[in-house]
Amino acid sequence: MTGVESRQMRNRRAVLAAARFGRPTTRLEIARMTGLSAATVSGLVADLIADGVLVELAQRVPAAGVAGGRPAAALAVNPALGALIGIHLAHAGVRILLAGVDGTVRAEHTHDIDVEHQPADTLEYVASTALDLVADLEIPHRELLGVGVAVSAPVLLHSQTLSSPPMLSDWGEVDIVARLGKRMGLPVHVGNDADLGALAEWRLGAAASVDNFVYVMLSEGVGAGLVLQGRLYGGDAGAAGELGHVPVVPDGHICRCGSRGCLETVVGARALAATLAHSHGPTCSFADLISLARQGDPGVRRLLGDAGRAVGTALAPVCTVLNPKLVIVGGTLAQTGEPLLTGIRETLARNVSPVTNRTPEVLPGALGTGAEALGAVITANQFADLG
Repeated sequence: MTGVESRQMRNRRAVLAAARFGRPTTRLEIARMTGLSAATVSGLVADLIADGVLVELAQRVPAAGVAGGRPAAALAVNPALGALIGIHLAHAGVRILLAGVDGTVRAEHTHDIDVEHQPADTLEYVASTALDLVADLEIPHRELLGVGVAVSAPVLLHSQTLSSPPMLSDWGEVDIVARLGKRMGLPVHVGNDADLGALAEWRLGAAASVDNFVYVMLSEGVGAGLVLQGRLYGGDAGAAGELGHVPVVPDGHICRCGSRGCLETVVGARALAATLAHSHGPTCSFADLISLARQGDPGVRRLLGDAGRAVGTALAPVCTVLNPKLVIVGGTLAQTGEPLLTGIRETLARNVSPVTNRTPEVLPGALGTGAEALGAVITANQFADLG
């Protein structure tokens, strides 16, 4: 391959990466994202349309960042190119999505299972269920482009394996990529669930067009995904964003990571349900808490406000150091709404250093509890060969 041909292929891949799996975009926006000239982008887009990889939509999109600019023709990846599978392995359940390359969810399945202690059963369940969804929609196996997996544990960037010891206690020797790849006959890519939740909210949700933000996932566990300067930030090895293991209570409860007083021991699902045991009975569960919050239970509202203040305490130094534009709150607990968000906002307003000149806006995620699985689909899409 000549140098010119190699550069042409790199530019083609860059244009496709900017256009794939997100809101419809424009030639001008692709040029901004890739740094390529408008003429180069126009030529490559024409080639990709001719090859059936991109399609030009009937809708028109306002020119980004151009006051009074004329709306431009919208571009998207051709949905006929194939399908992708996204899987979220949380601590106590799984979510499985089947989606098109344009991001349209075509089928979805959730199931409660003890993921943390049943790795073999869990992987067999998600593989067989995903393939059943494919069969139900009569999608030929050749049209499946890959599988993405969001895991509630740090994922080592260089090996796609879980850190040791893993936050999923019985998964230390489990090679998710190899096992699912062999079972499903597809390429598999694994990422941390908070990271992939951030990716989904960035591409399709509340942080669209924002290149500096923190995504906080509050569910059975607690984590954060960081998007900095338009890139998902994983740290040196992939363990960035472990917000749940920031100490917030001196000499507090022992955390599963081995430390004391971690944020997860205060606002994780088990901790919150245990706190309600005195007022609502020992059988009160995390699901009960969510239901009580929606009913406006005063004790639960107080608990959620306290949880928000604990999250804000852990986030304040992060926001002082990184200076994000937004904090997006996702995960199951985000469904409880304003008491939680108000607690976070008030604490950040009080504790973020004034040298940053501004406190980040705190918003709920737009994609709900499916963000992490959708982020897994996006990851699979990023590695798929679309042409």
